[in-house]
Amino acid sequence: MPDVIFNGSEGRLEGRYTPSKRTNAPIALLLHPDPLGGGTMFNKIVHTLYQAFKKHEFTVLRFNFRGVGRSQGIHDRGEGELSDAASALDWMQALNPNAEACWVGGFSFGAWIGMQLLMRRPEIDGFITIAPPANKYDFTFLAPCPSSGLIVQGDKDDTVPHESVQKLVNKLSQQKDIKIDYRVVPGANHFFTLHNDQLLAHIDDYLTKSVKLAPPQAAD
Repeated sequence: MPDVIFNGSEGRLEGRYTPSKRTNAPIALLLHPDPLGGGTMFNKIVHTLYQAFKKHEFTVLRFNFRGVGRSQGIHDRGEGELSDAASALDWMQALNPNAEACWVGGFSFGAWIGMQLLMRRPEIDGFITIAPPANKYDFTFLAPCPSSGLIVQGDKDDTVPHESVQKLVNKLSQQKDIKIDYRVVPGANHFFTLHNDQLLAHIDDYLTKSVKLAPPQAAD
């Protein structure tokens, strides 16, 4: 899991890059929660996303938004962080030009950034979003949502009430040709304390059903 440094619009960004052993493996970009709340690429839920995508043979990149860890710049309330995510995706795609698919995953603030990136990058095939802060940020830009995906929420989340996420899911589910798989974890709070295994199981199950990998290529 090599440490990497790549260029963003406001300077260098720090990441952890895990290439798959598969030829032309799909890629996944993972986005961490709000830096102002202590969010980093080492967040437990981001690591859970990493574990699931790695199990399904994705090439995976986690990185720190500007101003976090060794990433340069200062927090920009979302606009700059969206630029950071676009730079990270550009960097991954340059290394993996023949990737079978492209996914984005995010938790809380990172989910909001990820869904905005989804709207701007038509090459993204799917998403996994954990506890999207629909009570705090405007998600009306998802009109229409360009891809199907998974949303997971805890029913004891006192940071993002699951009722606000349910409203978002209802709105997205009305869109033609889009399927939102919405899963509520009973008893889970915003950080899925004591429920991380259930969260991982939901992500793994969704990827198992959704990701169709090409057969491995024979070695020369």
